[in-house]
Amino acid sequence: MASPQGTAVSLSGVSRSFGAVRALSGVDLAIPEGQCLGLVGHNGAGKSTLMHVLAGTLRPDTGQIALAGEQHDRITVNLAQRLGIRCVFQELSLCPNLTVAENTRILHPSIRGFGWRRKAGRLIAAMLDRIFPGHDISPDAVVADLSIGRRQMVEIARAFTVSQGALRLVILDEPTSSLDATTARQLLDFMRGALKSGVSCVLISHMMGEILNYSDLIAVMKNGQLVASGPVGQFSSESLVELMSGGEHPDRTARQRAARVRAETAISVRAEEPGRGLPFIARQGEVIGLAGLSGHGQTDFLVRVFEAARARHPGLSVSGDVSFVAGDRQADGVFPLWSIADNIGVASLPALRNGLLLSPGKEKDLSDRWGRTMGIKAPSLKDEILSLSGGNQQKALFARALSTRSAVVLMDDPMRGVDINTKLDVYDIIAQEAAGGRTFLWYTTEFEELEYCDRVYVFQNGRIVGELEGEQITEAGVIGSSFKDKEAA
Repeated sequence: MASPQGTAVSLSGVSRSFGAVRALSGVDLAIPEGQCLGLVGHNGAGKSTLMHVLAGTLRPDTGQIALAGEQHDRITVNLAQRLGIRCVFQELSLCPNLTVAENTRILHPSIRGFGWRRKAGRLIAAMLDRIFPGHDISPDAVVADLSIGRRQMVEIARAFTVSQGALRLVILDEPTSSLDATTARQLLDFMRGALKSGVSCVLISHMMGEILNYSDLIAVMKNGQLVASGPVGQFSSESLVELMSGGEHPDRTARQRAARVRAETAISVRAEEPGRGLPFIARQGEVIGLAGLSGHGQTDFLVRVFEAARARHPGLSVSGDVSFVAGDRQADGVFPLWSIADNIGVASLPALRNGLLLSPGKEKDLSDRWGRTMGIKAPSLKDEILSLSGGNQQKALFARALSTRSAVVLMDDPMRGVDINTKLDVYDIIAQEAAGGRTFLWYTTEFEELEYCDRVYVFQNGRIVGELEGEQITEAGVIGSSFKDKEAA
């Protein structure tokens, strides 16, 4: 690990409030040169707000920021860019209507003149090759046409590109949330190599393994304050969870699934589609995992199941209503102009009627109940959905799906940006709902989540190439099936 030559950036007494909500309260934080600071905390703890202050996209109420030997009351976006601060935020910032090359040019005004698209394309392509060797992203591709995983790869690569000046600090806010295990490892290995050149990184992640294995220092935030910091060797996964929660979380293991009561004969979803590999069966009360490398047809399969619940679909049958928890909440999940309560209740409108009209009382009862169940952190559920942190927005999407009467719940990598304690709580809720007879189809890029599934179907190039159950659900089993020869599948 690189030895620090000094302090890249330091923040002193930084505070920020949003109305009555105090998001940051006197935070002091130093980020050494050539090292990675792992920043952890629950959703709403203030991590992203602190990084927005550092990136210049939020103005602090109080505090000082020391950067390049100068003290600043605030950092502007232009100043941050000029001094070499780059950010990859949890809510991606690419312009969907522009190409990959055109999005790169936005960050590099020095690229101009005849052939600027070609120059920007070469710049981003070279960085994608360095970070994600074997990628299939063209600089001419329109961002809206890319999967969320590929968009995240582009955003990450763009942050590391340099056309003039020096790169000082890269902030990575949940950078692997939409990446499969292979591309996530490529990114984190690249990051460790970049530190040797003197670049500093802030890594925000709810995956404890990433924080503990790839950080030099760790800082823990809770309720807008820094509650602990120090070298990575001072912390363990258990101690970090305890610091974030204020107490130990009860141990939960995949063995809980054996205690679930399932109706083995009632089939909720059956798929026998020509050319799509092995048949797929999901029984009532089962939690079925969809695995394999990112972008190999898992999301497309969930969409086909969703459509088959509403209209006949060749080779696909679904029993009962279906609800969907989107992983790409900005594109497919939240209604940005609506309140939190409206976002929760929109899928349950038939149950909220009082005659021909909607009942405000019923809507309030439903949103309050599921807001409490999911632990949504907000002053009021009447607030706009975008006032929530990304993880809390995801909780609202879970609340929307689970508050319905749907027999089948489809989950498209739904834990992006959700903290570890909330994840454990959601796992328990899923287990309880499954015990009550609900069926869950769960696509996830995190192997640990597959251990909560009864069975796992592995996808490759849009086909189901493997089915794993019980002791077969191992990382080696999933990887082996993912790379199985297509003709042998």
